[in-house]
Amino acid sequence: MKNDKNRNNIKKIAYAGVLAALVFAGTELHIPTAIGHINLGDLVILVSAYVLGPFAFIPAAIGSTLADLLAGYPQYAVATFIIKGVMGLVAGLLLKRNAQGKVSLGRKLSVSFITELIMIAGYFAFESLPFMYGVEAALGSVIPNGIQASAAVVGAVPLMYVKVFDRYQLSQQSGAHKEKQKTAVS
Repeated sequence: MKNDKNRNNIKKIAYAGVLAALVFAGTELHIPTAIGHINLGDLVILVSAYVLGPFAFIPAAIGSTLADLLAGYPQYAVATFIIKGVMGLVAGLLLKRNAQGKVSLGRKLSVSFITELIMIAGYFAFESLPFMYGVEAALGSVIPNGIQASAAVVGAVPLMYVKVFDRYQLSQQSGAHKEKQKTAVS
């Protein structure tokens, strides 16, 4: 039992590393705007939350922050770490599976929208600060962030139906579903 837990932790860390790299790559594939850029990093964050559960905080925060630093937006590093990390955490907490190990379409959509609202509100609040742009200028990022959020939801929800991701889910399966899987394997 302890060996299984250690193996599961090692897998979680390895998956988090790979997913952080994918969040980074998705964030680097971006369309520049006047204030920041629109990217596909959030799509990967949502899929990470589906696979890793709340542990998605790690790849979301690290991959996004590294992308900001390398893209020349160091002033966003701390805010991005917090905002994107919270997105991964919240999505991971809310994407709970039922007894059959499934997540309904309604839950996937609502969690994705909630998560993206965190991003839009988080960056609006950060950019509204007096040492950043102020409220009027921060309003200018709401539409580009909304477009980015929409792209993430439209892309991530279908990806959550890809069977290979079900195989790699680690922490979100219900106890009943885990027992069912164990007896099916035995």
